Amino acid sequence: MTQGRLDFGREGEKAAVRHLKSQGYRILETNYRSSAGEIDIIGEHHQALVFIEVKSRADTEKGHPAEALTAHKQRKIGQVARQFLVQHKVTGRTCRFDVVAITGDPENPVEWKIEVIQDAFRL
Repeated sequence: MTQGRLDFGREGEKAAVRHLKSQGYRILETNYRSSAGEIDIIGEHHQALVFIEVKSRADTEKGHPAEALTAHKQRKIGQVARQFLVQHKVTGRTCRFDVVAITGDPENPVEWKIEVIQDAFRL
C-alpha cells in the first residue's frame, strides 16, 4: 500500500471520529488491536456498544467503499469484537457493527462525502 493511501486512510479515520461525535456517538477507543486483528473505532450510540470499520475510497469506480468489507473481514472484526468484550468483561450489552464510508479526493477532505451505515452487518 502506498504512503498516500495510508495517509488517506488515517485522515479518513480522524474525519470519521469527528463525524461520529457530531452524530452523538461517544468514542471509547480508536485502532483497538488484539491477536485477531484491529477495529478502527469502538464507541457508544443510543445505549449500544458499536464496533466501527472505516472504509475510504477516492471514487466509486471500483464500487462503494462499504463493498470493500468482505465476509472474511466481517468475521475478523467479529473475532476482535469478542476479544474486546472478554477483555473488558462486557456482558448484557446490545452491540452492533457500523461502517463509515468515505468517498472523495484524498487531497480535498473538505469535499469528502461521509456516510454512516448503522448495523451494516450481523454475525
